[in-house]
Amino acid sequence: MNALYDIIGIPFGYLMRLIYMLCNNYAVAIILFTVVTKILLFPVNYKTQKNAARMQLLNPKMKKLRKSFANNPQRLQEEQQKLYIEEGINPMGSCMPAFIQMFLLFGVLDVIYKPITHILNYAKDIRIDACKIAGAKIKDLRCELEIMTHLQKNPDDYISLGDFSTKVSEFTDKYTIFGANLGKTPSFSPDVWNRESIILFLIPILAGVAQILSSFYSQIHQKKVNPDMQGGGCMTFMMYFFPLLTVWFAYSVPAGIGFYWIWSALFSFIITFALNQYFTPERTEKINEKEKEKARIYAEKHPEKKTFMQRMMEQQELMNQQQNSAKKNNGDKISRSEMNKYNRDKINEARRRMAEKYGDIYDENDKD
Repeated sequence: MNALYDIIGIPFGYLMRLIYMLCNNYAVAIILFTVVTKILLFPVNYKTQKNAARMQLLNPKMKKLRKSFANNPQRLQEEQQKLYIEEGINPMGSCMPAFIQMFLLFGVLDVIYKPITHILNYAKDIRIDACKIAGAKIKDLRCELEIMTHLQKNPDDYISLGDFSTKVSEFTDKYTIFGANLGKTPSFSPDVWNRESIILFLIPILAGVAQILSSFYSQIHQKKVNPDMQGGGCMTFMMYFFPLLTVWFAYSVPAGIGFYWIWSALFSFIITFALNQYFTPERTEKINEKEKEKARIYAEKHPEKKTFMQRMMEQQELMNQQQNSAKKNNGDKISRSEMNKYNRDKINEARRRMAEKYGDIYDENDKD
């Protein structure tokens, strides 16, 4: 796990060091770092929001399919997949931002846990010696934060490391927000309730509130554009569950993580709000036509390449064949009408594939 932190933390460390050199304050550096990462990730957010807006255009068609195949879940799934292929939409496209956020979290954790490495850029041998002086475990993720705490009380212990004591002390004074050390972990019951402990106590709560604000807005927007949307109870549960999980987690890590989450949630809310205003139904309709045409042209030029949904359909078809074979092997009876329908579907599917292979137009109603 430490190796993963190191690999992801290195590029984030370079970025954070550059920003810190410009502003000379760690709290401000975290805010600017969040802004920069949001700008870098804006193309991904734009694509995700565009995909979501295009999915909303399919709601009437999806509603019709659910009504037509209410008693046939397997056929409903197949028809939905066909619709996604026709429209050139990947329903899993919204998963990418969640993965990227997890990737970001590992990087931010490493940068905040290891400011002596990433911000002050001290060599490994000096960090190891300092860790030994502080009595911390070298492989412990909190080692550098423990060095900073120990050095504040025992600066003379680090004289052998040259200017290490002076530079780390100067940095520690700037590793704060309103006087609260961002390297300290917030607590529900601190030893002393003073200005620092109150600020640290509030950071996780503000992080949760910021996430609830963003989630609440997203839910309202979804209900507005899709009044028939189901699963409200589940969505309400998730809307409160993840912010509460964030609060709980923020009370077990340095306050800098919670501080980052506050600004990350606020900037995400601003970006989401702006993109929702941009993707009006009229603009989305035009974008959708362009994307469909682009997908069609790409499919014609690269017939050998299959989309995500095409691979899903092939996998589903293979599973269906295996299930049918299992039924026959187990001696289960299949009605004549079911068998005839199965054979017709297989023949039509074969015709469609042949037509696609040779560039012909396939008409399902053509029986010749």
